[in-house]
Amino acid sequence: MSITHLLEDFGGGSAVEVPDPGLSEEVVEEQRLVSFEKGYSAGWEDAVSAKDQEATRISATLASSLEDLNFTYHEAQTQLIESLDPMFKVLTSSVLPDAMSATFGHHIVDQLTDMARFQTDQAMQIVVSPSESHAVRALVAENISVPVKVQEDDTLAEGQAYLRVGASERELNSSALLESIHGSIDAFTYHVREDSQYG
Repeated sequence: MSITHLLEDFGGGSAVEVPDPGLSEEVVEEQRLVSFEKGYSAGWEDAVSAKDQEATRISATLASSLEDLNFTYHEAQTQLIESLDPMFKVLTSSVLPDAMSATFGHHIVDQLTDMARFQTDQAMQIVVSPSESHAVRALVAENISVPVKVQEDDTLAEGQAYLRVGASERELNSSALLESIHGSIDAFTYHVREDSQYG
């Protein structure tokens, strides 16, 4: 006995469409060309869109990296200044004053020599504190061959001197110079801290 009555018949009732014999090869080729153009245009638009998205992503990544780099630079600068601040304080409170004190007499001789360069026939005078007069007299005797009057003044502090050559005068003030250096360093570190806090 056969089982065909149990199976569905797919062969009957529906006709297979046969291509219209009225279409010429030119029309078919034109339809293919139109389909190709549509596919090519869609692919081109997808590629342009993908390129734009990639450029946007790269720009965002670059901007973020530059922001991080800028922050890192300011952070490193602030840490460097914070670590150098104690050294600046030691430098201005002990190293520079000692160095200036040790070389103050030589500085006086250099300044006086500079002032007398074109006025060798004029009277020369140095006014210093009593505590520095002996050392200054010894240096002047060693380094300057013309007579120089060294005078003491109780109102002058160590590191202060007045130089006169003829009508020209100069004031030397190591303490004021140290205060100026100290103030400049304080102002610099203050501005760096402010910039790092408030951008």
